[in-house]
Amino acid sequence: MNKEIISTEKAPAAIGPYSQGVKVGNLLFISGQIPIDPATGNVVEGDVQAQTKQSIKNLQGICEAAGASLKDIVKTTVFVNDMNQFAKVNETYGEFFKEEAPARACVEVSCLPKNVMVEIEAIVLVK
Repeated sequence: MNKEIISTEKAPAAIGPYSQGVKVGNLLFISGQIPIDPATGNVVEGDVQAQTKQSIKNLQGICEAAGASLKDIVKTTVFVNDMNQFAKVNETYGEFFKEEAPARACVEVSCLPKNVMVEIEAIVLVK
């Protein structure tokens, strides 16, 4: 199987030696997305819900660049810097994944890049 690098301006550019996404066969592996607005390159202002929304929008941009959508996500991992914020993260996450939600893990970590509150990575089935 060939490996295809997925890159789009609809998500923040990689700031290190990694790709926004890598497609192998019909699977797309999306690197962790933090709440950076791709238009400005800045972390979005606001609470954990605003940051969750932007992180998911970034996932959406990468999905679309690979010919998929959020509905095609089969697994996410959500990293939060404070598990006490999980209910708010979950509320916003649920706005995007209403039916047939992907499998998910949520992990509290001590620190995330740029001191954001949330980061989300995904595995996507590209049809």
